[in-house]
Amino acid sequence: MSQQKITVVIIGMGFGKEFIPIYQNHPNIKSVGICTRNQNTLNDLAAKFNLDRNLCFTDFEEVYKREDVDAIHVVTPVPEHAKMTLASLKANKHTACTIPMAMTVEDCKAIVEAKKRSNKVYMMMETALYTREFLYGLNLAESGKLGKIQFVRGSHIQDMSMEGWAEYWKGFPPMLNGTHAISPLLRINNTTADSVVCHGSGRLSDDLAERYGSPFAVETATFTLKNSDVIAEATRSLFDVVRQYRESYDVYGTKMSFEWEQLEDESHVIFDGGENARRIDVPDTDELLIEPIKHFTKREKIDDPNHVSFLQGAGHGGSHPHLVQEFVAAIIEGRDSAVDAVTAANYTSAGICAHESAMKGGERIMIPNFD
Repeated sequence: MSQQKITVVIIGMGFGKEFIPIYQNHPNIKSVGICTRNQNTLNDLAAKFNLDRNLCFTDFEEVYKREDVDAIHVVTPVPEHAKMTLASLKANKHTACTIPMAMTVEDCKAIVEAKKRSNKVYMMMETALYTREFLYGLNLAESGKLGKIQFVRGSHIQDMSMEGWAEYWKGFPPMLNGTHAISPLLRINNTTADSVVCHGSGRLSDDLAERYGSPFAVETATFTLKNSDVIAEATRSLFDVVRQYRESYDVYGTKMSFEWEQLEDESHVIFDGGENARRIDVPDTDELLIEPIKHFTKREKIDDPNHVSFLQGAGHGGSHPHLVQEFVAAIIEGRDSAVDAVTAANYTSAGICAHESAMKGGERIMIPNFD
């Protein structure tokens, strides 16, 4: 393993604080810093994790100006993602950002260009691509056990009216941030989205609908995929629909199919011919990680299990150490990350274009080429 060591600063201490001990345990990390507007939170976390106070900030503007900061990991509210990512890349920092990449196609393009100019690593930290459930299905696909994939379906249904979510989420158009439902479908087919037709269903309350000018309670999209005869279907809902949280994917092949559990901790289902069906508990993914951070896949390693992201999302499926491992490895090895800017732009724009299609009554929208 390389002896190179880097300094990373995490921006946003909601679920962003969960990454502090993971980075601290990674052998290629020199120092970990944090940035939060809340001085009390900063003080508490600095003491708890014995952070270098010289790397603790309340103003993001100060972070990317520091020459001793090699990488920035953005875990802030969605409207700030593009601005902070662009500032980081323009300052020649390796940059990771939680989903989505941006809220507009134009900002996605700007980030792709900024990444090219900086020649630094960019990674969209998409938890859905590193859950134990997705990695299990990906292994089935890549090992040939599924046979030829014939169809994929994803969903992300969530009640964001519950306490703990920021005000900007109210009325947020479902597919405008659709990567949790979309990215697994594209990755398991090893391709990108080409075009989309999306329909809105139901109606939000007037108070919610007027905030973004988006009336739909549910948006369902079908995507054509580049160089593939598979159609991918994705559904997302955030308000005015009653259901337990579900962030899922299903994949149907000629030899085997996988369906996500209907209820949390109910067990997933494998179909392997005829009427055969069996419930499975997918294995943990710790063996895919380097020794110092492998234990962070466990639910009990979540520092704040009552945080709304984990309460509804079942701990993000053990994905956090995988995200850190891939981001750091890409930096150390001098390569693009697995969810580089071009890939992230496609995954993100697929959702943005899906919402545009829904607002245009189901018109087919071509997804831009970011290569």
